[in-house]
Amino acid sequence: MLTTLDLYNCFWLLLFVFTDIISTVEFNHTGELLATGDKGGRVVIFQREQESKNQVHRRGEYNVYSTFQSHEPEFDYLKSLEIEEKINKIRWLPQQNAAYFLLSTNDKTVKLWKVSERDKRPEGYNLKDEEGRLRDPATITTLRVPVLRPMDLMVEATPRRVFANAHTYHINSISVNSDYETYMSADDLRINLWNFEITNQSFNIVDIKPANMEELTEVITAAEFHPHHCNTFVYSSSKGTIRLCDMRASALCDRHTKFFEEPEDPSNRSFFSEIISSISDVKFSHSGRCIMTRDYLTVKVWDLNMENRPVETYQVHDYLRSKLCSLYENDCIFDKFECVWNGSDSVIMTGSYNNFFRMFDRNTKRDVTLEASRENSKPRAILKPRKVCVGGKRRKDEISVDSLDFSKKILHTAWHPSENIIAVAATNNLYIFQDKVN
Repeated sequence: MLTTLDLYNCFWLLLFVFTDIISTVEFNHTGELLATGDKGGRVVIFQREQESKNQVHRRGEYNVYSTFQSHEPEFDYLKSLEIEEKINKIRWLPQQNAAYFLLSTNDKTVKLWKVSERDKRPEGYNLKDEEGRLRDPATITTLRVPVLRPMDLMVEATPRRVFANAHTYHINSISVNSDYETYMSADDLRINLWNFEITNQSFNIVDIKPANMEELTEVITAAEFHPHHCNTFVYSSSKGTIRLCDMRASALCDRHTKFFEEPEDPSNRSFFSEIISSISDVKFSHSGRCIMTRDYLTVKVWDLNMENRPVETYQVHDYLRSKLCSLYENDCIFDKFECVWNGSDSVIMTGSYNNFFRMFDRNTKRDVTLEASRENSKPRAILKPRKVCVGGKRRKDEISVDSLDFSKKILHTAWHPSENIIAVAATNNLYIFQDKVN
């Protein structure tokens, strides 16, 4: 019997090449759709093929379903600042009918998109001719009953709501609440609560901006709602702390309910300590019992009932600890890596450099490093574990830490909500891996 970790070595590959750098990846709640956003403001949605008659037990691959321009570049004339079109986050809403809904955001504006299919068109207008031009009412002598005619399937993406003008700083997170009526958007200093039906007003639920900006000591880096309790959310900071807030306590949640922080070992303190302790991503487990955080070197799992230290700590690329100086000089130390759970919360995945991504099995404590690369991966190829050699004699299948390519980095990953299917964004390439058991 294969273990969970053995399955990772059986992943086969499906590759899509983008014209721009991918900035976010997100499966919908069923896993049938996968959305990506890029630096050019474009959203590409992939749909999973249905089961074929010849291979009933094998699910199909993901193919392009819809592509649309979500955001355009803008200019803030009051502040003389360009607002780039890069998609920072995409979040799906649960499907309620035949259409799909998703939120996408750039630095300033959140948009609600409706993605729907159309395979019929109306014909037989009375006031228009076949070309769509208005007819002279005097020439209309009979009335026709319009009919719907079949047409080639067309997928339409239409903006239903535009939530703008609520953030002074760059939006880093959006999160849909479990009541599916509200969502929140977070920037460096504030978190706002929105109702999906109201675009011209939001409620400020967190504000950490000091009266004097010179007293600013930390910024908000990520925020997420609890998966089941609509009153609870967490947000992380650049100081490596996590605050859990309860909206029932007060309208403004500046006073947290719980405060998660790991005490620092004074003997390990260095010039880079504060930078590498900054949390780049925070995620609730599907059960809602734990939260996972990613800082520069580690992934940590926190139990909601224990605030003083994490219950699990996983070293992602500890071999970079000796290279922090050069990573600081080339700005790589400020890279914001994301982390994801698998559907059962038993495995954690996060990215690294050289197109490596790491997986940690929480039950067996085993881990594996895999590579998403066009050079050594072909469709349906088996992924082999990779190892990084820190010093001494290097084996044939190992790669030296000095030869790692820091321009190739995996910041954005996503995991299918119920199956062993993962999406990995490596610069402008999207890799979708699926284990052969599926």
